[in-house]
Amino acid sequence: MDGITPKSILGPSLLLLIAYLFLRRYQAQKADSLYIRQHNCQPLKTLPYKWPLALDLLYEAYRQAMEGRILRFFSNLVAPMPPTFEQKLLGLSGIDTVDPKNIEAVLGTQFNNFGMGDRPDVWRPLMGPGIFTQDGDDWKHSRDMLRPLFQSKRFDNFVEVQESAEALLKCIPDGKVVDFQPLFFRFTLDTTTYLLFGRSIRSLADNNEEAEAFGDSFRVSQNYLAHRGRLGPLHWLLNTKEFRDSNATVHRWIDGEIKEALANSSKEADERSTKPTDYGFLGSMMKETRDPKALRDALLNILLAGRDTTACMLTWTMRLLVSHEKVMAKLQDEIESVVGVGEDARHPDRTDMKKMLYLSYVLKEVLRLYPSVPLNSRAATKTTVLPTGGGADGKAPVFVKKGAPIGYAVYIMHRRKELYGSDAEAFRPERWDPNVDNEVNLKGIGWGYLPFNGGPRVCIGQEFALLEASYAIIRILQTFKRFERDPARDIPEVGQERQDVTLVLASGEGCWLRAST
Repeated sequence: MDGITPKSILGPSLLLLIAYLFLRRYQAQKADSLYIRQHNCQPLKTLPYKWPLALDLLYEAYRQAMEGRILRFFSNLVAPMPPTFEQKLLGLSGIDTVDPKNIEAVLGTQFNNFGMGDRPDVWRPLMGPGIFTQDGDDWKHSRDMLRPLFQSKRFDNFVEVQESAEALLKCIPDGKVVDFQPLFFRFTLDTTTYLLFGRSIRSLADNNEEAEAFGDSFRVSQNYLAHRGRLGPLHWLLNTKEFRDSNATVHRWIDGEIKEALANSSKEADERSTKPTDYGFLGSMMKETRDPKALRDALLNILLAGRDTTACMLTWTMRLLVSHEKVMAKLQDEIESVVGVGEDARHPDRTDMKKMLYLSYVLKEVLRLYPSVPLNSRAATKTTVLPTGGGADGKAPVFVKKGAPIGYAVYIMHRRKELYGSDAEAFRPERWDPNVDNEVNLKGIGWGYLPFNGGPRVCIGQEFALLEASYAIIRILQTFKRFERDPARDIPEVGQERQDVTLVLASGEGCWLRAST
């Protein structure tokens, strides 16, 4: 062994390692080239940028987000591009698409080829593992646990929605200007916490500082998650004290509810109570696990979907109705003809709401222009192919390497003139009436309309969300006859307003209206 030193071993070993890595890279490139030829794939057009690593795009996206213009910025940025294109940010390549065929492949026909990508790591500080961050068997288990929640008999009467809607009406001052958006967020927070815990947080009650702190912290945390998501693998850079404190406030309230439910359920079991307390979805979950962290993660995932998305839908609905007097009048006439208004009004039930076809068109059009989740993404879990977008004509298959991120912008797709006609930017609920002739036939729109996502991950709470929104709108329009914009705050044209894009699409300007009886 004389003459053998660490240095004499390290040199040849390092050369062998380098040679091995080069060989692996060569073999991977060779395999990719063969795969591309076999599937007749063609390259995508690449989004142009000016600064190294596309830092100009990242900087401008951040600036526009701070000004509430991020979706308009994205829309203008991709307008000259084909429906599917490649982007290279920070040296990392990804694919963006607003093509229904490719979105169908990602969410539907090739569902098993795509997963959540960086999302579990990006969302972990607030959400933990849950239905919106899990893949595979874990996701299936979470979804299976949730399904009974939205199929239970408690939804036949939707008492929690009715009670919260009446509390909401009491918060709307007659003849005075008020911002409806925070009221809607409080309304949906009450209905969702009722479902989750068997009791409402009662955020619509006066001077509820606990509920206000929880709601504010939840909003701040989501805003951070949105910015972390735009950083991709560098998300860990955004972990400020404000973010951590907001997460802690959210967790503290949820943990308190769980701790109390676990203690009370154990006490009831010891006493062999014949009438156990209804703990909502939490009660069902406690039959599966009594791990407080697992319970918190599952509940937060549902709270995100149940509270924010419907609140945004209600906000945009009222903003659009007050800006489109003919639509408002037509909807008021329908509501009056079915359930009455004013003193002659009766509270609507499921049958009544099903009769209101124009209301369904209004909500469908609201969700087209302002889908609650405007931007979404997946990542390839294996090397695969998208059906279209490659080559000079944009019709050839597209090669997707394992690990490649795929972004899809429902907000932009819903405004494509190729799909919805030359008035795609306009609010026109009649476009959904099958008896109305449109420039574009929407009967086969399919994957071109995705307010609730699609495929196996389609939102299982969409029926309840539409019921909740429908009931609230009906009760508001039954109670008040006239609605006016705040003269001090103009409502800009559709798409020109400031928007607050966290994980959902809220109004950056609120919803300041005067409702009068």
